[in-house]
Amino acid sequence: MIITGSTQLLGVIGDPIAHSLSPVMHNAALAELGVDVVYVAFPVAAEGLEAAIAGFAATGVQGFSVTIPHKQAIVPLLAELTPEARAVGAVNTVWRTERGWMGTNTDVAGFVAPLKQRQGWAGKTALVLGNGGAARAVVAGCGQLGFAVVQVVGRSIQKLAEFKQSWVESPLALTLTTHSWVDLPTLLPTADLVVNTTPVGMHTTADQTPLTAEQLDRVPEAAVVYDLIYTPRPTQLLTLAAQRGLSTVDGLEMLVQQGAVALEIWLQRPAPVPTMRQALEKWLDHKMA
Repeated sequence: MIITGSTQLLGVIGDPIAHSLSPVMHNAALAELGVDVVYVAFPVAAEGLEAAIAGFAATGVQGFSVTIPHKQAIVPLLAELTPEARAVGAVNTVWRTERGWMGTNTDVAGFVAPLKQRQGWAGKTALVLGNGGAARAVVAGCGQLGFAVVQVVGRSIQKLAEFKQSWVESPLALTLTTHSWVDLPTLLPTADLVVNTTPVGMHTTADQTPLTAEQLDRVPEAAVVYDLIYTPRPTQLLTLAAQRGLSTVDGLEMLVQQGAVALEIWLQRPAPVPTMRQALEKWLDHKMA
Protein backbone atom coordinates (compact mmCIF):
# COMPACT_ATOMS: atom_id res chain seq x y z
CA MET A 1 0.00 0.00 0.00
CA ILE A 2 0.98 3.65 -0.42
CA ILE A 3 1.18 5.52 2.89
CA THR A 4 0.00 9.10 2.60
CA GLY A 5 -0.77 11.99 4.91
CA SER A 6 -4.30 10.66 5.36
CA THR A 7 -3.33 7.09 6.24
CA GLN A 8 -4.85 6.07 9.56
CA LEU A 9 -2.78 4.25 12.17
CA LEU A 10 -3.40 1.10 14.19
CA GLY A 11 -0.82 -0.83 16.16
CA VAL A 12 0.21 -3.10 19.01
CA ILE A 13 2.03 -2.21 22.22
CA GLY A 14 4.16 -4.50 24.35
CA ASP A 15 7.61 -5.17 25.77
CA PRO A 16 9.16 -7.04 24.07
CA ILE A 17 7.30 -6.50 20.81
CA ALA A 18 9.75 -7.19 17.96
CA HIS A 19 8.56 -10.81 17.78
CA SER A 20 4.91 -9.85 17.25
CA LEU A 21 3.24 -11.22 14.14
CA SER A 22 0.18 -9.03 14.54
CA PRO A 23 1.48 -6.54 11.92
CA VAL A 24 1.86 -9.38 9.39
CA MET A 25 -1.69 -10.58 9.98
CA HIS A 26 -3.41 -7.20 10.15
CA ASN A 27 -1.62 -5.55 7.25
CA ALA A 28 -2.51 -8.50 5.01
CA ALA A 29 -6.15 -8.03 5.99
CA LEU A 30 -6.02 -4.25 5.53
CA ALA A 31 -4.51 -4.67 2.07
CA GLU A 32 -7.25 -7.09 1.02
CA LEU A 33 -9.95 -4.76 2.32
CA GLY A 34 -8.39 -1.86 0.41
CA VAL A 35 -8.57 0.60 3.30
CA ASP A 36 -6.12 3.45 3.91
CA VAL A 37 -4.92 2.09 7.25
CA VAL A 38 -1.58 0.67 8.42
CA TYR A 39 -0.79 -1.42 11.52
CA VAL A 40 2.59 -1.16 13.26
CA ALA A 41 4.34 -2.42 16.41
CA PHE A 42 5.20 0.04 19.20
CA PRO A 43 7.78 -0.98 21.84
CA VAL A 44 6.37 0.40 25.10
CA ALA A 45 8.07 -0.37 28.42
CA ALA A 46 6.02 -0.64 31.59
CA GLU A 47 7.18 2.75 32.89
CA GLY A 48 6.23 4.42 29.60
CA LEU A 49 2.69 3.07 29.27
CA GLU A 50 0.79 6.15 30.45
CA ALA A 51 2.89 8.47 28.29
CA ALA A 52 2.41 6.23 25.27
CA ILE A 53 -1.38 6.20 25.64
CA ALA A 54 -1.43 10.00 25.94
CA GLY A 55 0.77 10.22 22.86
CA PHE A 56 -1.57 7.99 20.87
CA ALA A 57 -4.49 10.23 21.81
CA ALA A 58 -2.56 13.33 20.73
CA THR A 59 -1.36 11.91 17.41
CA GLY A 60 -4.62 10.40 16.18
CA VAL A 61 -3.96 6.67 16.53
CA GLN A 62 -7.35 5.02 15.92
CA GLY A 63 -6.85 1.88 17.97
CA PHE A 64 -4.28 -0.64 19.16
CA SER A 65 -3.72 -4.13 20.48
CA VAL A 66 -2.23 -4.74 23.92
CA THR A 67 0.13 -7.56 24.85
CA ILE A 68 2.57 -8.50 27.63
CA PRO A 69 3.08 -6.81 30.10
CA HIS A 70 0.29 -4.21 29.73
CA LYS A 71 -3.01 -6.13 29.62
CA GLN A 72 -3.92 -5.36 33.23
CA ALA A 73 -1.86 -2.21 33.78
CA ILE A 74 -3.72 -0.38 31.01
CA VAL A 75 -7.17 -0.83 32.58
CA PRO A 76 -7.12 2.28 34.84
CA LEU A 77 -5.88 4.40 31.93
CA LEU A 78 -9.00 3.80 29.82
CA ALA A 79 -12.23 5.80 29.88
CA GLU A 80 -14.50 2.78 29.51
CA LEU A 81 -14.46 -1.02 29.43
CA THR A 82 -16.79 -3.51 27.77
CA PRO A 83 -18.48 -6.12 29.97
CA GLU A 84 -16.01 -8.72 28.61
CA ALA A 85 -13.03 -6.65 29.71
CA ARG A 86 -14.55 -5.99 33.14
CA ALA A 87 -15.26 -9.68 33.65
CA VAL A 88 -11.73 -10.71 32.69
CA GLY A 89 -9.99 -7.74 34.32
CA ALA A 90 -7.60 -7.39 31.40
CA VAL A 91 -7.64 -5.62 28.02
CA ASN A 92 -6.07 -6.62 24.72
CA THR A 93 -7.93 -4.31 22.29
CA VAL A 94 -8.41 -0.52 22.54
CA TRP A 95 -10.14 1.98 20.27
CA ARG A 96 -10.92 5.68 20.21
CA THR A 97 -14.39 6.98 21.15
CA GLU A 98 -15.85 10.42 21.85
CA ARG A 99 -15.46 9.69 25.57
CA GLY A 100 -11.83 8.59 25.25
CA TRP A 101 -10.15 5.20 24.94
CA MET A 102 -12.39 2.12 25.26
CA GLY A 103 -11.04 -1.35 25.95
CA THR A 104 -12.25 -4.90 25.50
CA ASN A 105 -10.82 -8.41 25.60
CA THR A 106 -10.97 -10.50 22.44
CA ASP A 107 -8.56 -13.12 23.81
CA VAL A 108 -11.48 -15.11 25.23
CA ALA A 109 -13.01 -15.62 21.78
CA GLY A 110 -9.57 -16.37 20.37
CA PHE A 111 -8.76 -18.92 23.07
CA VAL A 112 -11.96 -20.94 22.79
CA ALA A 113 -12.03 -21.02 18.96
CA PRO A 114 -9.77 -24.08 18.43
CA LEU A 115 -11.21 -25.87 21.46
CA LYS A 116 -14.80 -25.56 20.21
CA GLN A 117 -13.85 -28.01 17.49
CA ARG A 118 -13.36 -30.63 20.20
CA GLN A 119 -16.45 -31.77 22.07
CA GLY A 120 -16.90 -32.85 25.66
CA TRP A 121 -15.30 -30.15 27.83
CA ALA A 122 -18.26 -29.97 30.21
CA GLY A 123 -17.31 -31.16 33.67
CA LYS A 124 -13.59 -31.39 32.87
CA THR A 125 -10.54 -29.92 34.65
CA ALA A 126 -8.15 -27.33 33.20
CA LEU A 127 -4.67 -26.57 34.50
CA VAL A 128 -3.48 -23.03 33.72
CA LEU A 129 0.20 -22.15 33.99
CA GLY A 130 0.58 -18.49 34.91
CA ASN A 131 -1.73 -15.92 36.48
CA GLY A 132 -1.40 -12.79 34.32
CA GLY A 133 -3.76 -11.13 31.90
CA ALA A 134 -3.73 -14.00 29.41
CA ALA A 135 -4.59 -16.44 32.19
CA ARG A 136 -7.66 -14.38 33.01
CA ALA A 137 -8.92 -14.75 29.44
CA VAL A 138 -8.28 -18.49 29.64
CA VAL A 139 -10.29 -18.82 32.86
CA ALA A 140 -13.20 -16.95 31.29
CA GLY A 141 -12.93 -19.12 28.18
CA CYS A 142 -12.95 -22.30 30.25
CA GLY A 143 -16.15 -21.04 31.86
CA GLN A 144 -17.73 -20.64 28.42
CA LEU A 145 -16.67 -24.16 27.44
CA GLY A 146 -18.24 -25.70 30.54
CA PHE A 147 -15.19 -26.76 32.53
CA ALA A 148 -16.02 -27.71 36.12
CA VAL A 149 -12.61 -26.92 37.64
CA VAL A 150 -9.80 -24.55 36.70
CA GLN A 151 -6.52 -24.86 38.59
CA VAL A 152 -4.21 -21.84 38.24
CA VAL A 153 -0.51 -22.19 39.00
CA GLY A 154 1.78 -19.26 39.79
CA ARG A 155 4.95 -18.28 41.63
CA SER A 156 3.72 -15.46 43.88
CA ILE A 157 1.43 -16.49 46.71
CA GLN A 158 0.16 -12.92 47.05
CA LYS A 159 -0.63 -12.58 43.35
CA LEU A 160 -2.36 -15.96 43.35
CA ALA A 161 -4.52 -14.88 46.29
CA GLU A 162 -5.41 -11.64 44.49
CA PHE A 163 -6.17 -13.58 41.31
CA LYS A 164 -8.56 -15.92 43.11
CA GLN A 165 -10.24 -13.09 45.04
CA SER A 166 -10.87 -11.15 41.84
CA TRP A 167 -13.20 -13.89 40.60
CA VAL A 168 -15.30 -14.18 43.76
CA GLU A 169 -18.22 -12.16 42.37
CA SER A 170 -17.86 -13.52 38.85
CA PRO A 171 -20.83 -15.35 37.29
CA LEU A 172 -18.51 -18.17 36.19
CA ALA A 173 -20.06 -21.54 37.05
CA LEU A 174 -16.83 -23.34 37.88
CA THR A 175 -14.49 -24.03 40.79
CA LEU A 176 -11.32 -21.91 40.63
CA THR A 177 -8.32 -22.97 42.72
CA THR A 178 -4.82 -21.48 42.88
CA HIS A 179 -1.57 -23.33 43.51
CA SER A 180 2.18 -22.99 43.76
CA TRP A 181 4.42 -24.63 41.13
CA VAL A 182 5.48 -27.17 43.76
CA ASP A 183 1.94 -28.58 43.59
CA LEU A 184 2.33 -29.65 39.94
CA PRO A 185 3.02 -33.34 40.69
CA THR A 186 -0.49 -33.71 42.16
CA LEU A 187 -2.21 -31.39 39.68
CA LEU A 188 -0.92 -32.73 36.37
CA PRO A 189 -2.59 -36.18 36.61
CA THR A 190 -6.02 -34.49 37.03
CA ALA A 191 -5.77 -32.22 33.97
CA ASP A 192 -7.88 -32.68 30.85
CA LEU A 193 -6.44 -29.47 29.41
CA VAL A 194 -3.06 -27.87 30.20
CA VAL A 195 -2.63 -24.25 29.08
CA ASN A 196 0.63 -22.31 29.15
CA THR A 197 -0.03 -18.57 29.53
CA THR A 198 3.53 -17.71 30.64
CA PRO A 199 6.16 -16.25 28.26
CA VAL A 200 8.49 -19.20 28.93
CA GLY A 201 9.41 -20.70 25.57
CA MET A 202 8.91 -17.47 23.59
CA HIS A 203 11.64 -16.20 21.20
CA THR A 204 14.58 -15.39 23.53
CA THR A 205 13.67 -18.35 25.78
CA ALA A 206 12.82 -20.71 22.91
CA ASP A 207 14.99 -23.47 24.38
CA GLN A 208 13.07 -23.40 27.65
CA THR A 209 9.77 -25.00 28.67
CA PRO A 210 7.38 -24.43 31.59
CA LEU A 211 6.97 -28.21 31.94
CA THR A 212 9.67 -30.83 31.58
CA ALA A 213 9.31 -34.16 29.80
CA GLU A 214 9.15 -35.87 33.18
CA GLN A 215 6.31 -33.60 34.29
CA LEU A 216 4.42 -34.18 31.04
CA ASP A 217 4.63 -37.90 31.73
CA ARG A 218 2.17 -37.26 34.55
CA VAL A 219 -0.46 -35.77 32.20
CA PRO A 220 -3.28 -38.16 31.15
CA GLU A 221 -2.93 -39.54 27.62
CA ALA A 222 -6.28 -38.05 26.54
CA ALA A 223 -5.39 -34.52 27.68
CA VAL A 224 -4.72 -31.55 25.40
CA VAL A 225 -1.68 -29.30 25.86
CA TYR A 226 -2.32 -25.74 24.64
CA ASP A 227 0.51 -23.20 24.44
CA LEU A 228 -0.60 -19.61 23.83
CA ILE A 229 2.83 -18.87 22.34
CA TYR A 230 2.80 -18.91 18.52
CA THR A 231 6.47 -18.32 17.78
CA PRO A 232 8.57 -20.42 17.67
CA ARG A 233 6.28 -23.02 16.19
CA PRO A 234 6.21 -25.51 17.76
CA THR A 235 7.43 -24.42 21.17
CA GLN A 236 9.61 -26.70 23.25
CA LEU A 237 6.58 -27.47 25.42
CA LEU A 238 4.49 -28.66 22.46
CA THR A 239 7.43 -30.62 21.03
CA LEU A 240 7.78 -32.52 24.29
CA ALA A 241 4.01 -32.99 24.57
CA ALA A 242 3.83 -34.41 21.03
CA GLN A 243 6.69 -36.79 21.82
CA ARG A 244 4.65 -37.94 24.80
CA GLY A 245 1.74 -38.63 22.41
CA LEU A 246 -0.45 -35.82 23.73
CA SER A 247 -2.74 -33.73 21.54
CA THR A 248 -1.41 -30.17 21.12
CA VAL A 249 -2.69 -26.71 20.17
CA ASP A 250 -0.49 -23.68 19.57
CA GLY A 251 -1.38 -20.00 19.81
CA LEU A 252 -1.68 -19.30 16.09
CA GLU A 253 -5.44 -19.78 15.77
CA MET A 254 -6.02 -17.83 18.97
CA LEU A 255 -3.96 -14.99 17.48
CA VAL A 256 -5.98 -15.09 14.25
CA GLN A 257 -9.39 -15.21 15.89
CA GLN A 258 -8.77 -12.53 18.53
CA GLY A 259 -7.24 -10.34 15.84
CA ALA A 260 -10.26 -10.76 13.57
CA VAL A 261 -12.61 -9.61 16.31
CA ALA A 262 -10.38 -6.60 17.02
CA LEU A 263 -10.20 -5.64 13.34
CA GLU A 264 -13.99 -5.76 13.06
CA ILE A 265 -14.22 -3.38 16.03
CA TRP A 266 -11.73 -0.93 14.50
CA LEU A 267 -13.12 -0.99 10.95
CA GLN A 268 -16.78 -1.84 11.59
CA ARG A 269 -16.70 -4.46 8.83
CA PRO A 270 -16.04 -8.22 8.61
CA ALA A 271 -12.42 -9.32 8.81
CA PRO A 272 -10.94 -11.61 6.10
CA VAL A 273 -10.02 -14.43 8.48
CA PRO A 274 -8.59 -16.85 5.85
CA THR A 275 -6.27 -14.10 4.57
CA MET A 276 -5.07 -13.37 8.09
CA ARG A 277 -4.37 -17.04 8.79
CA GLN A 278 -2.62 -17.59 5.46
CA ALA A 279 -0.39 -14.53 5.96
CA LEU A 280 0.78 -15.86 9.32
CA GLU A 281 1.38 -19.39 8.05
CA LYS A 282 3.33 -18.07 5.05
CA TRP A 283 5.46 -15.85 7.27
CA LEU A 284 6.21 -18.64 9.73
CA ASP A 285 7.04 -21.08 6.93
CA HIS A 286 9.47 -18.50 5.50
CA LYS A 287 11.14 -17.90 8.86
CA MET A 288 11.54 -21.63 9.48
CA ALA A 289 12.88 -22.38 6.00
